[in-house]
Amino acid sequence: MQPQYSLLCPRPRKLEAGGGELLLSRQPKLECGGHEGSPAAAYLARLLAGAGLLPTAADSVSFALQLEPGDPQSEAYRLDIGAAGVHVLATSKAGLFYGVCTLGQLLKLGARPGAVSLPLLRIQDQPSFARRGVMLDISRDKVPTLETTLALVELLASLKINELQLYMEHTFAYAGHEKVWQDASPFTAQDIETLDAFCRERHIDLVPNQNSFGHMQRWLAFEPYRSELAEAPNGFEHAWNPTREPYGLCPTDPRSLAFLSGLYDQLLPHFTSRTFNVGLDETFDLGLGRSKEACEARGTERVYLDFLKEIHETVGRRGFTMQFWGDIIIKRPELIPELPKDAIAMEWGYEHDHPFAENVAKFAAAGLRFYVCPGTSSWNTIAGRTENALLNIASAVKHGAQHGALGVLNTDWGDNGHLQPLCASYIGFMAGAAMSWKAEDAQAPLELPVAEWLDSYVFSDTDKRLGAITRDLGNAYRELGCRPHNASALFYFIAGRPGQPIQLPGTELQHFDAGLAYLANIDTELARVEPKDDESRRTRAELVWASDLLKAACRIGKARLAIGFNEPVSTLDLGVREALASELAPLIERHRTLWLGRNRPGGLRESAGQIERVLNQLRE
Repeated sequence: MQPQYSLLCPRPRKLEAGGGELLLSRQPKLECGGHEGSPAAAYLARLLAGAGLLPTAADSVSFALQLEPGDPQSEAYRLDIGAAGVHVLATSKAGLFYGVCTLGQLLKLGARPGAVSLPLLRIQDQPSFARRGVMLDISRDKVPTLETTLALVELLASLKINELQLYMEHTFAYAGHEKVWQDASPFTAQDIETLDAFCRERHIDLVPNQNSFGHMQRWLAFEPYRSELAEAPNGFEHAWNPTREPYGLCPTDPRSLAFLSGLYDQLLPHFTSRTFNVGLDETFDLGLGRSKEACEARGTERVYLDFLKEIHETVGRRGFTMQFWGDIIIKRPELIPELPKDAIAMEWGYEHDHPFAENVAKFAAAGLRFYVCPGTSSWNTIAGRTENALLNIASAVKHGAQHGALGVLNTDWGDNGHLQPLCASYIGFMAGAAMSWKAEDAQAPLELPVAEWLDSYVFSDTDKRLGAITRDLGNAYRELGCRPHNASALFYFIAGRPGQPIQLPGTELQHFDAGLAYLANIDTELARVEPKDDESRRTRAELVWASDLLKAACRIGKARLAIGFNEPVSTLDLGVREALASELAPLIERHRTLWLGRNRPGGLRESAGQIERVLNQLRE
């Protein structure tokens, strides 16, 4: 039997087991050393209140929090559990908090009816990276409720995550711009301030995030934004829309910077963070519209860099340090030394073989601070890509640590309708937290006990099934004989861009049959799950839906393979189309129900529309 501390997440850097246990049947005495109002003390009090122990008695053991002299910025801590009680020691309030986070996991792992068993041990621990973050896409198309977001923050804080970003394009309720966000159920100023305070109480820096160059189609669909701000007012065909539409801002029009300044003036005052992610990624239409002449004369990346510098100055005047995505400037590495020295480059990539080592070396050589930004691999998949997520995060962490990265930002995107449920991202969150705290664990990412972590800290699943099911369903993508970039092959049969060629070299009939057999085994395990709380019940329902939708995708793919993937769906036999449509239609309704269990209604119509488009093709 494994000792309970073997399932700590993140795993401590140094642990010395003492042998024996400290058995608690009554709540201990709290000795907070003058830190009664600190996040560490508040968190410990909540943990003990939820432990179900009898009230404190005269002979109760002591739990002590102690700040020692030393570096007030250090997040290191020491946790001592002895026969007489528990000590958490650190030189900073953050360190105390992280010591309590570890203690909280031990309390959960050692819970038994009416008592808690804690192992006698000493832990000395500190993080590999100063910044350990998560970014949630709340713009395509899923905007979580505040309740969902707060619950996720609670989980992330317990995993020692200390930075959170909400990726925004149009989902903040900017005054005067109501027509852009009125159907999106945006975060309000009050939402942000509530979330910011909640994060601060858990040593998480809520960093504002507003894309500021590309990805502005939600704005540019309307006048006067289109005519005044768009690089291509007459439209541009990009990866997120099958029809032509304006996509990015025109960097050579001074009205673009004035527009962004107005957004920043509304957004930034609601955050206490002094860091701001301005985006600036994937400027696909730059130089193809109104800035064409300037790009031909100066070079596309030079025009990009000049606009970046203008935004940097705007951000700096407001007292913020600027983060920006590094995918554009990396194409012209000779320009990297010209970047503002206090800007922070965000090097992103989401495949297991993304060239993190090559790219971050260029930022490091220029003396620029940078993050590595892998992802949960949940988007464009329905159920995730477990193996890719673990390898992608590990690669980012490994090369980030080697080249001196300031931090890790683990991203969770929502491309093409944000169809994946939240549970598809949990393994990525767990793995990202574990490896960004202890980079050494990136050496063997596939050996991390991610399923057991989920069962221990997310699901109240005494049968220990949901974690393994989540992990294994996230590996269904491996059955198709082809692994397309940034997606699961099955996703293309139920969503994605209409008219986009489906290219799955190597995928044959037996791969769809293997996928159906694999999912049938998952269903057998799901039938044995007996959820014990709301999170487990919701997750089980999401996993059942995801498995059912993937099976429908297998059957659609199998039928389309018989006629050729890129032949019109109408070529299929009418009886086949009717059978497939009858399977798919109720899954759309279930998607709507599950969506509203965690998220706001804005964006649901567009998300469901991804699957409805396939349904309509089957019914034509």
